Amino acid sequence: MLENRRSLVTPLVYFAGASLLMGLYGGLYDPSFNNYLAQNHDASALARGALEFPRELPGFLVVFIVTALMFLADTRIAALSALLVGIALWGQGFLSPDLAMVVVWMVVWSTGAHLYMAITPSIGIRLARAGQEGRRLGQIGFLESLGALVGLMTVYWGASRWDFSFATIFGLAGVFAVLAAASLFIIKPQPLQNPPRRPVINRKYWLFYMLNIVFGARKQIFLTFAPWVLIRVFGCGVETFALLGFLGTVLSLVFRPLLGQAIDAFGERVIISIESLLLVIMSILYGFSPTWFNPEAALTIIMICFIADQLLFSVRMARTTYLNRIVDSADELTPTLSMGLSLDHAVSMLIPLGGGLLWTYYGYVPVFVVSGLLALANLALASFIPDRPARPISVGPL
Repeated sequence: MLENRRSLVTPLVYFAGASLLMGLYGGLYDPSFNNYLAQNHDASALARGALEFPRELPGFLVVFIVTALMFLADTRIAALSALLVGIALWGQGFLSPDLAMVVVWMVVWSTGAHLYMAITPSIGIRLARAGQEGRRLGQIGFLESLGALVGLMTVYWGASRWDFSFATIFGLAGVFAVLAAASLFIIKPQPLQNPPRRPVINRKYWLFYMLNIVFGARKQIFLTFAPWVLIRVFGCGVETFALLGFLGTVLSLVFRPLLGQAIDAFGERVIISIESLLLVIMSILYGFSPTWFNPEAALTIIMICFIADQLLFSVRMARTTYLNRIVDSADELTPTLSMGLSLDHAVSMLIPLGGGLLWTYYGYVPVFVVSGLLALANLALASFIPDRPARPISVGPL
C-alpha cells in the first residue's frame, strides 16, 4: 500500500499542484493590484503609467537572471521564483507604507513572476510523453485557470461579503505562492549537463525570436489599449472588467486543454496562423466597430474581442512546443525560452509610449491598425514554421 501511494506522488503531481497554487495566487492578486494602488496609495494616472517600467524591467532582464541561476536545476529555479513571489506579496500587503516600498516589492514580485514564466514551460515539456507536449502544457494551463477562477471568486466574495482588506488578499496569495514553492522544491532536481555561462543568441532560433518580438508588440497593444477603448469610448467600470475576466477564465478551462491537443494534432504553423487571422479580425473590430455599428452592438462585439484575446494569449504554448522541436539539446530549451521572453519585453516596454502618442494625436483607430499589421507579420512568420505529421486528438487523464 505504501509503495502504491509513493507511485502516485510523482514529479508531475507536485508540478500540477504547484501550477494550481500559482493560479490561485494570480486569481487573488491580479484583479486587486490596480485597486490597491488607487485606494491605499492614491496613485495618479501618471504614477500608474510610470510603474509599468519597473514592473516590466525584470521581464527584460530575465535572460540574464536565468543564465546566472543555471547551475541550479529548473525545478529549484521555479521554487525560488515562487518563493520570491510569496515574499513580495507579503511585503506588498504588510510592509508598504508608501509608493517607494510598493516599487521595491513590485520589482521583487516581477522578478519572481517572470522567472517562473520563463522556467516552467520546460518543466512541463519534460514531464510530457513525446509528441504530447502541447497536451501536457494545455493540462497545466487548465489547472492554472482553475486556480485563478477560485482566486477570483475568493476576491469577489471576500471583498463584497467579508470586507477583506488588501493585506488579507495579498497575504493569502503569498501563502499559496510559498506552498507552490514547497511543492516544486520536493521534486527531485535534474541539473542541466552543460549550462550556459552567458546569454546566447543562436541564429538557428531566429524564427522563435521573431515570433516573440512580434508577440511582445501586439500583446502590449491589447493589454494597454484594449481596456482603454472600453473605458474611454464606452465608459465601462471595474465591474465590467471583473465580469469579462471571470468569463475569460471559465472559458479557458475548456480552451487551454483543447488548444494543447490541437497543437499536437495539427502543428504550430496551423495554430499560430489561425491566431494571426483572428487577431487581424479583432484589430479591425476594435478600431472600427464604434463607427460601423450602433453603440450597444459595438460594445458587445468589443467585449467578445476582449475575452477572445484573453484566450489567445494561451497560444504562447505553441511557440514553446515549436522551440522544443528544433533545439539541439534539452539543455538549450530553458535558456532560449528566457531569451525569447526578454526580447518580448524589450519591445513591450516601448509600445505603451508609442501607442499613447499615436492615440493622443490621431485617435485610437491607428493604434489598432498597427495591431492588425503586427498580426499580419505574425502570419507571415508562421508560414516559415515547418509542418509536422498530424496526430489524432486523444483525451486522457493528467
